[in-house]
This record gives sequence, structure tokens and C-alpha cells, in this order.
Amino acid sequence: MSAFKAYDIRGIYGKDINEELAYRIGYFLPQLLETDYVVVGRDIRLSSPSLHDALVKGITDSGADVWDLGLSTTPMVYFATAFLKADASVQITASHNPKEYNGFKISRRGALPVGGDSGLKDLEKLVENEAIAVKDEKGIIKDYSHIRDEYIAFLKPFAAGLESLKVSIDCSSGMSSLLIKDILSSVDCHYINDTFDGSFPAHEPNPLEEKNCAQIKEETVRNSSDAGVIYDGDADRVMFIDEKGSFIQPDYITAVIGKYYASKGRVGNALEDIRTSRSTTEYLESLGFKVTTWKVGHAYAKLKIREIDGIFGGELAGHYYFKDFFCCDSGILASLLVLSVVKDLKAEGKSFSSLISSIVKYANSGEINFRLENKDDAIKALYERFVGNDNPTTVMDFDGYRIEFPEWWFNVRKSNTEPYLRIVAEAQDKALLDEKLEEIKSIIAKFS
Repeated sequence: MSAFKAYDIRGIYGKDINEELAYRIGYFLPQLLETDYVVVGRDIRLSSPSLHDALVKGITDSGADVWDLGLSTTPMVYFATAFLKADASVQITASHNPKEYNGFKISRRGALPVGGDSGLKDLEKLVENEAIAVKDEKGIIKDYSHIRDEYIAFLKPFAAGLESLKVSIDCSSGMSSLLIKDILSSVDCHYINDTFDGSFPAHEPNPLEEKNCAQIKEETVRNSSDAGVIYDGDADRVMFIDEKGSFIQPDYITAVIGKYYASKGRVGNALEDIRTSRSTTEYLESLGFKVTTWKVGHAYAKLKIREIDGIFGGELAGHYYFKDFFCCDSGILASLLVLSVVKDLKAEGKSFSSLISSIVKYANSGEINFRLENKDDAIKALYERFVGNDNPTTVMDFDGYRIEFPEWWFNVRKSNTEPYLRIVAEAQDKALLDEKLEEIKSIIAKFS
């Protein structure tokens, strides 16, 4: 089934995702995770209510109960899974994808992810092949919407002391509006796109694409804010704008979060993904962190951060993971920690942009996407050119390749959720970066 991905179940509503699929997922999920109740939340996409009803009917027809959160951010579902010690949960969302998409993010006990290698493939087989037999004694639906208040109570202490800040916030018409005003009630915040709208009229709910940040950049400068914050559709990711209106590459924010923990005397293991800038790695190491590099994606990061007993982790896509949050990602929690750093900087007469300038040492391309069918051969050609002919200092081969040289490096990997080959490159200066990118692009062009 095309909707079953490496990290979750996702696709275009009416094509890859429909109510029948939702029903069958609901019916077989309790069997897969050996539970008699499932926590369920949903976002505000236009298709989410009907998918929610079908999923819930599938769960109850299997004989299991539904603990229904109602409207939720994805991290709120993670919180509920751990807080309630639930054996299974589902968030109905397509995260940052355009409005025509929807999907399901599934977790097991402890808010551990159910990904392709940890149960999704088994669920896919059940959904595809097994027959439905509605139980005589159906499950019931229980209202657990009070979890919103529990989650706010968990997050609000992280907002303590932020009253000196002026912040502009773009909720992307998505789920962060459910919580953020209550959490930052004592902070001078200017909000935009803070009304639920599953058609996302202002911009797509993907702040990693800088075009979607045009409004928040303008508002941050216009309101003389110390920082701008923009959440994605389900509030598991967050991006930042400095006081000058400049977009901050999300892997640099991993370094900022490291500064937060170091200021609290908490230095230990940290996690980064394979695309992360050397600037971030070196900054974290200068603070005393031991940095582990790993695969992209929450299904991998959540397991790895547990394995290394990491304090926190971050990804180029704007996911940030916290030991303090069951090793899960939360856009809102990440924003509170970053704003705490900005608050401390302001007290010292320093700006957000000045910190970022002190972190960034190299010329970085950001992530560049190439739409092509023959991705494997393109990756092979890049490997043969730069490993077969040159002498790299390091080759990482666990998520595509990260091939490192003394003066530059690049990562090439296939997207797990979209039809793209993705490239990130970095060099000691822009001239070398441009030179290497031209060579990489010329090789990829042969396969487009």
C-alpha cells in the first residue's frame, strides 16, 4: 500500500488514504499492539473528522476501547501515551504536508514509534490480507480531552521567566493554536494564522520551505520582536526567525538547545541527524556534549536517543527530541527552550542573530531536492566519484551517504516520504561549496 511509509501512514486523501483504510487500521491495531484500548487524537485537516470516525469505529468493532483526546497536537498524543501508560495511540495528521494529504502516526507504550521496521509492515499485511469479524461486545469511546490541561501544566513551567521578551508567532492555521496562547499567556506575543483552518489559506503548514515563512519574517521585524516562531501543521516541528527577519537553519537551533542545557549544568550525550552542519557539531562539542550522528526521522531518532541516553537531539527538518519529554519531539517545548536562551541573551544586551553568527562557521547549502526516478543509480554514481576517486576522511552509510573531506562534506539520501533525492553540502567557504555543488548537480543531471 502506497500510504505505508518508513515513519508513518500518509498520502493524498481520497487516493491513498480513505475511510475504509482508516477503519481497517483501527480494527487491526489493537491486535498488533496487544491492547484493549487505543488513545486517539486528530488535527484540523478537512478530512480528519471522517477519518477519525472511521478509525474509532474500527477500534471499537474489534472490541477495544477508544480514549478520545479530540483535537490534538501530535506531541500532545505522545504525552498522553506516556502519561496514561497507554499501550497504543494514533494521531490523525499529515503533519506539514499540503491540505490534500492526511495520515496516521502510531505509537506504542512509552510513546515509542511504530515505524516500518517496528510494526507498520506487520500492520500493512493485516490491513491488506485479513478478514474483519466484528466483535459481539464492541468497545466504548471515553472522553479524554482533559489531557489538554495536563499537557499545558507540563509545558507551562518551561515558559517561566520569558516575560521580558517580545515574540511573533505563526501558528500556520494549525494545531499549535490549541495550546500556545495558554502556555505563553504572560509573554508579549503577536500571533498570526492562529485560527484553525484545515485548508491552510495563508501558506502550506511546512515552515522548512522558506517561502512559507514570508509572513512571520515580516511580522517579526514589524513588531520589533526579539524572535519569530513558526510551527508546522501538527506542532511537532518548529522554525525560528531572528530579530532581523532572517530564517535560521534548523540544525543550528540544535546548537541553541545545547546552550540551554549547558546553562542548566546538564551536559552529556546529544543526537544529531546525518545532515547536520559541522558548525552545530563543533559548537556542541565545545560545550562539552558528546554528539552522536544518526538516521533522519522520528522513528529512528526516538530509539537512538534512548540507546545513547541522550539529553536532547535535533534534526535539519526542525524536529527536536528531549529526554524530559519521553525522548519524543515537541515543537512547542523546543520553542520554549530556545526563547529561554533568547531571554538570557537579551538580559546581556545581545541578540538572537549574534548567537547564530557565533555558531555558524561554514558555508552550507541547506537541503536541496532533486525529483528523479533513478535515485539509486544517482547515489551510486556520486559514491563512485567521491569515494572511489578521492580520499574521504569519513564515510557514513546508514542513511544514504555522508562523505566527508577536510574542507567540505556532503550527504545524499532518498526521502522516505516524498519522491526526492536530497542533497546537503557544506564547505569552508562559499566558493568551494559552489564548486562542489556544481559537480554534484552535473552527476545527478545524468539520471533525471
